[in-house]
Amino acid sequence: MRETDCEEAGRRLLRWYDGQARVMPWRVGPADRMAGLRPDPYHVWLSEVMLQQTTVAAVRDYFRRFVARWPTVGDLAAADDGAVMAEWAGLGYYARARNLLACARAVVRDHGGCFPQTAAGLCALPGVGPYTAAAVASIAFDEPAVVVDGNVERVCARLFAVDTPLPAAKPELVRLAGLLTPQGRPGDHAQAMMDLGATICTPRKPACGICPLLGLCAGQAAGLAAELPRKLPKAAKPVRQGVVWVLRRADGAVLLERRPERGLLGGMLGFPGDAWDGAGGEPPLCAPWQAVGEVRHTFTHFHLVLAVQSATADGNPERGQFVTDFRPDDLPTLMRKAWDLATSVPVE
Repeated sequence: MRETDCEEAGRRLLRWYDGQARVMPWRVGPADRMAGLRPDPYHVWLSEVMLQQTTVAAVRDYFRRFVARWPTVGDLAAADDGAVMAEWAGLGYYARARNLLACARAVVRDHGGCFPQTAAGLCALPGVGPYTAAAVASIAFDEPAVVVDGNVERVCARLFAVDTPLPAAKPELVRLAGLLTPQGRPGDHAQAMMDLGATICTPRKPACGICPLLGLCAGQAAGLAAELPRKLPKAAKPVRQGVVWVLRRADGAVLLERRPERGLLGGMLGFPGDAWDGAGGEPPLCAPWQAVGEVRHTFTHFHLVLAVQSATADGNPERGQFVTDFRPDDLPTLMRKAWDLATSVPVE
């Protein structure tokens, strides 16, 4: 697509969005927005944080539960840290939950419970990066900020036939996304770009025949759409080894500890374990430990193979504390895997 076609592309995209916008629990649709209904900045911000590294399908129920339990940013700011971390369990990337609380408290403490209305102001909040700031400013406050996520990168790479591989192509793709961003309805434009990438301009087998930008897309015209954006090969992730001890008392209480605030699964409840460095460690209590198998989990930078040890015993552990009102759903996914394995194997 020529840069001179950006205005036409923007018009087509908004016409398509007006008829095909996805329905989201956090979104104000184009018809309601034209009728004067404004998006709730709290909802926009919360959804954008949840959607980082996660799919819409995975986020819907989490979002509904969060806003039912903490309807306003003030409610979230006043929430107990452990309750928020437990509600977040299963969404992954747990630093987001810690940043969520820090940001909510900064909005209440420093801004009277109202989110800043510009990308620059939002970017000054804890845990809010350029993408989230631009998305909230655009969608909630109609600032023509340039919103670029993975969907937008893909759409722009194909529209303009950008052959440079990612991540080197990012600055050029941001520039091109800026050319497409209109002064009017910038929030709807941002969501339209996301929807186009998620439903038509998909990573594999893009549905070019029904794309509203058909005829303008240089990648499609050159027969390259499905090959773009190009990406450099990813380095193989290393594999780390660890151990975790799942201990139950005779009365059914479970030994848990809260992980340090910083680091993987920071602030989350879990079972005592070692440092995941292959060196092993000492169990939290002398007990008839039984090896019940391994669980595997992939983090951003490595794969983890965790040996699960299980036992039933009473005593005073050196780490953690016994919890009688234990709920497996409060555990992060890795620890839930360990629990499911431990409870599936009879302990002698």
